[in-house]
Amino acid sequence: MDDISRYDATLAGRRILQRVLADYRGPVAVRLWNGERVAGSDNATCTLLFKRPAPLRHLLLHQAITPLGEAYLAGDIVVEGDVEALFDLVEYLRTYQARWSDRVRLFAQALRLPLAGGATVTGVARAGRAEHQNSADAIARHYDVSNAFYRLWLDPEMVYSCAYFRDAGQSLASAQQDKLDYICRKLRLSPGQSLLDIGCGWGALVIWAARHYGVQAHGITLSQKQYDYAVERVQREGLEQQVSIERRDYRDLPDDASYDRVASVGMFEHIGIANFPRYFGTVRRVLKPDGLFLNHGITNDTGWQRTAITHFINRYVFPDGELTRISEVCTAMEEAGFAILDVESLRRHYALTLRRWTEALEAHRDEAVAEVGEATRLLWRLYMAGSAYYFEQGSMDVYQVLAAHRYQPLATPLRRDDLYLKAAQ
Repeated sequence: MDDISRYDATLAGRRILQRVLADYRGPVAVRLWNGERVAGSDNATCTLLFKRPAPLRHLLLHQAITPLGEAYLAGDIVVEGDVEALFDLVEYLRTYQARWSDRVRLFAQALRLPLAGGATVTGVARAGRAEHQNSADAIARHYDVSNAFYRLWLDPEMVYSCAYFRDAGQSLASAQQDKLDYICRKLRLSPGQSLLDIGCGWGALVIWAARHYGVQAHGITLSQKQYDYAVERVQREGLEQQVSIERRDYRDLPDDASYDRVASVGMFEHIGIANFPRYFGTVRRVLKPDGLFLNHGITNDTGWQRTAITHFINRYVFPDGELTRISEVCTAMEEAGFAILDVESLRRHYALTLRRWTEALEAHRDEAVAEVGEATRLLWRLYMAGSAYYFEQGSMDVYQVLAAHRYQPLATPLRRDDLYLKAAQ
């Protein structure tokens, strides 16, 4: 841009943001490409910096938040400070409705902003559309990024689901071990039982259950890199006689498969609502009559809706991710023939977990960039901080649902005391 057009763009940008953010009183400050602050305070916990006018023009003319996320990944927008706080501004923009008279002025100002100079998103996989088929390709887009990348910010057990904290001061490593043990206690595991872990990730649960509860554990995953890591870890720890890992789709479990216990932790979000009958039906088929099933998965408060945020998540983070209400999850389980025994929200635990992950990723910034590139680092930073915000806010939740076959004797005691007495020892 020459000096005149740069001046016009700055003037237009200032007018747009001052009008749009006139009623915003949140923790985010906004600056233009010349460094000028047009909203928020100098001591704001988070600052959003537009490095170029193009993303602002696109935001106004297309009235979509997704381009802001793409501009962030491309480097046209920089977020300084607390990224989680940014989503306070995102929520404001998501619900912002300009008066008709303001819309005309905003549109006119947006046309003064140049289109040229915007960067494109590179170095991060993008899905064309979400199929919600839990396909190997969709899983690979997220989980096969790099084992070394995940090791930078996960706990030593490599658990990629929410931890179970005693208090906010507990270490992530200890809280994840508590979560693994809590699941085993909820399933009332005992030596000699068979356990199936659907979506076993890097093998943490099956290894923990075999080592501490003496079960025969079978883990399945669609991720090649998770499979390679889990198999190597099982061999390294000498658990080949107790733990088996397969790269297998749950839909391809053999007809004669039969397990005392089944767990699914952090995989459920990929199933797709339309596939619930097949998913829960498959679990019911492989679960022995007196067995227990624990489903650990993320839900939301509205059911699945196509919004700018879900579009961005499906395009860049989870190509087949789809959330729904816990009531719909329980209904689907009951329709598949399950009796619901216990439902527990771990929402606050997930907010704490995500903050620990984000902090660890920031602490290993250089290593992360060297391993996966800046765009992928920024993407994970954004999605984890945003998830922490929405778990804290309450529009997202995560539930552990314990179930058994309907009309069968229950394998649980009369009270839940055993879940806590052992934890206190």
